[in-house]
Amino acid sequence: MTELEGVLAVHKPAGMTSHDVVSRARRLLGMKRIGHTGTLDPMVTGVLPLCLGRATRVVEYIQDLPKEYVAVLRLGVSSDTEDLTGALTESEEDIRVTEEEVRGALERFRGVISQVPPMYSAVKVDGRRLYELAREGKVVERKSREVEIYEIEMLGMTPTPDGRHRDVAFRALCSKGTYIRTLCVDIGRALSVPAAMVKLERTRSGGITLDRCLTLEQIAARMERGDLQEALIPADQAIAHLPEHRVMEEKRKAALQGQRLAARFVAPEVGASGPIRLYDEKGEFLGIFEREESGAIAPVKVFN
Repeated sequence: MTELEGVLAVHKPAGMTSHDVVSRARRLLGMKRIGHTGTLDPMVTGVLPLCLGRATRVVEYIQDLPKEYVAVLRLGVSSDTEDLTGALTESEEDIRVTEEEVRGALERFRGVISQVPPMYSAVKVDGRRLYELAREGKVVERKSREVEIYEIEMLGMTPTPDGRHRDVAFRALCSKGTYIRTLCVDIGRALSVPAAMVKLERTRSGGITLDRCLTLEQIAARMERGDLQEALIPADQAIAHLPEHRVMEEKRKAALQGQRLAARFVAPEVGASGPIRLYDEKGEFLGIFEREESGAIAPVKVFN
């Protein structure tokens, strides 16, 4: 059987780590060459693209793309993990916050913001993961990092079932590396109330949306029927944000052999630095190339 190749969009369930999903996929698909494009915490659900076979070579180009999330934060509580999986550290009842005030607070986070990674995260400090230190009861200084919130909107606000707190649902489109848990806490801080994340779903990763995802059960069923390849997203489509160019037929073989190409053989003209998708005149994807300072079009990753 030909090895599967392409991007498999998985609808990650709650309770599994991203590594758990990869391990399960390896067993279901009977292949080892699988890579994911962005870690999701166990409680988080939604879009988790897996790159299969040669498509693992485009992981870095997919994981750099913006991500969209739908989150629910709870006003009135805080925890040591910034979500409801941790120990409660603060509780405040009778939250008097209006929807208008919440919308105003959300707007303050649109654009480039600074975040301090939470202690329960995979960031390394002096060679150790922060969550390892946190489990030992240690808190260390973390450097802030800049991320960008491209879009953010409130979806609704409702009281919790016991009426003691308020839950706010919102959607955010953001750059990679954004901690939505931390964003929830910071939104609460902007409203002068404690806050923690209740629920999070990734609804888009790059150009891959939730409606294109398959559950693990659906993947197993397709493997049994033998039609999973039909559901995979071709590697070049998954990186459609990269400019598309064509190489003349006479230089197709040279491109596949990983040779540098004179700019005159590639159309349209490659006018800037950065990766491009290169195709032959028949539309076959040849690989990822980039323009060098000399003007030559050099191979980065060839798909021969």
